[in-house]
Amino acid sequence: MVTERELKELIEQVMSEMGVSENDNEKQEEVLKAVLDKSSIDDEDILDITTIDLKKQLLVEGSENRDAYLKLKEYTPARVGISKAGARCKTQTLLRFRADHGVAMDAVFTYVSDDFLKDWNLLSVSTMCKDKDEYLTRPDLGRKFDDETIKLLKEECDMNAQVQIYISDGLSSTAIETNAKDTYDAIVQGLNSHGIKVGKPFFVKHGRVPAMDAIGEALNPEVVVVLIGERPGLATGESMSCYMAYKPTVGMPESNRTVVSNIHSGGTPAVEAGAHIADVIKTMLEQKASGLNLKL
Repeated sequence: MVTERELKELIEQVMSEMGVSENDNEKQEEVLKAVLDKSSIDDEDILDITTIDLKKQLLVEGSENRDAYLKLKEYTPARVGISKAGARCKTQTLLRFRADHGVAMDAVFTYVSDDFLKDWNLLSVSTMCKDKDEYLTRPDLGRKFDDETIKLLKEECDMNAQVQIYISDGLSSTAIETNAKDTYDAIVQGLNSHGIKVGKPFFVKHGRVPAMDAIGEALNPEVVVVLIGERPGLATGESMSCYMAYKPTVGMPESNRTVVSNIHSGGTPAVEAGAHIADVIKTMLEQKASGLNLKL
């Protein structure tokens, strides 16, 4: 809906253009009624342009080979096949760019909903970051837990599990709510088929990838796995990654991690990713290695 400030500015603009005097109350009421009638459109009546598939949208006017252009667009979510007005993008292209940027911002700055955690019955803990601003500006705090949180994890979670999986918001809460449950279920199903035991899952708020190292030291599983939201871009805000490490410790090299990324409907689907991750974890347990030391 139109905000109060926007409505006030609109009324003042209309009155100015019509030359309505500030003292002409009757005329002002007529203008106000007209503006209110025009501003009563609900957001639900406005097309969400982010639902348009960019791979099927061609905005080049008079293209010589439309079919070839559309064939090219099938291979990339990049903004090819757009036209300009002089040196500038046209209105439709600019609005889509701003809308996709808004989706990315929402993915970063919103939190995983309480309903999501409640439906899954997940224990929720937080790193040492107190809010989103600190999470974005202090990556070091997103890797650490205070003593009370470590104590809670030891009390509520399984010690010495073969595999410990947890979920973390990372840089996209949207990715977690969209993909985490299906991916997790597929991983567990795959591991169960191999006779591999999985510890109780939990959720980490304001988590960075290396938080898995502190969790590894606290719970002492053989393999730690985190499903975490990726940094969103203009192509999608729903992409999730899975990081895995064999007996991780605080300060270990990043090269000791194994990662499966780009988990979303336009990349690797959640269920397919989960099945693959289960096979990777099985290999990690067999070789007692991860990262560059793992031979896949």
